[in-house]
Amino acid sequence: MNILALTLNQLVRKLETDYGKGRFHARALYREIFDKGNLNLGSAPEFRASPALAQSLEKEMSVNPGQVVDSFQEADLTKFITRLFDGRKIESVIVPMNRYNTLCVSTQVGCRMGCTFCETGRMGLKRHLGTHEITGQLYNARHTLKKPVKNVVFMGMGEPFDNFESVMDAVKVMHVQQGFDIALRHMTISTAGLVPGIEKLAAQNLPGIRVAVSINAPDNETRSRLMPVNYAWPLDTLKIALSQFPLPHKGTFLFEYILIKGVNDTPVHAEQLAKFIHPLPVRLNLISCNPVPGLGFESPSDEAMNRFSRQLVEKGVFVIRRWSKGRSVSAGCGQLGRS
Repeated sequence: MNILALTLNQLVRKLETDYGKGRFHARALYREIFDKGNLNLGSAPEFRASPALAQSLEKEMSVNPGQVVDSFQEADLTKFITRLFDGRKIESVIVPMNRYNTLCVSTQVGCRMGCTFCETGRMGLKRHLGTHEITGQLYNARHTLKKPVKNVVFMGMGEPFDNFESVMDAVKVMHVQQGFDIALRHMTISTAGLVPGIEKLAAQNLPGIRVAVSINAPDNETRSRLMPVNYAWPLDTLKIALSQFPLPHKGTFLFEYILIKGVNDTPVHAEQLAKFIHPLPVRLNLISCNPVPGLGFESPSDEAMNRFSRQLVEKGVFVIRRWSKGRSVSAGCGQLGRS
């Protein structure tokens, strides 16, 4: 029984079918494993009267989040490397915020999207992660590295919507109040623009979950050159899908725009971007390109970043300028996969 891959309802059905137990013991098991990191079920009050049940469950269940084999620090930011059962490795990043930590999780080993500015894209897709390998990153962050995590962003290695079912199951596992207790409004799924994934997410009944879109260019020619996914789902198709997405009241999309010197940083690009965004409710993360050796892209100057940001603000765009974090340990946007 791979406990890290089971939603609470799946665990309830398992206990009902195999043990004649139900939600009472399922919630207790979730609390001990996910919330406390306690693998000794016999110490939980719900199992003290049923030591045989606790022993049987301990023998049957597996908790295999992968082995943390290395970690790197930049100030309070932590990147950690997990070796999976087949020897492949993934990278996750714990980003300090004002009052809590955000965990950036990977959903694939590598990525097939082929974004030309991204180290992970250069790897190609090696394989999808299973649900337990996604939730295992949160388990390791909290219980192996002892880092409190309140937010989870699916922005690590891989395209989340390319591994849709495992990602949706991971969301449901992380959300259970008796377990990891990550509120849907504290989860963000990032996509390079897979329109079918956006449409499928809209039908999932996950109110409050946030959607981030890696835009990176406001015109199809530039975006297709940077992000081949744009050939399949160009900007106008993407905008229609977003306009039909059921956002909660006062909800917004998060757009990520990696500013690359001489590629997508001109006043014309800013003008086009503001036009594309309107009238979508968007918070735009403006991120300086993290140079990856061999890819040939450069970071813009601070002056260029400020000029681009000012022009967007003047057009009514809500802009958040993101200062690069984790660049020195290859933990920044587009750098995962180098370690």
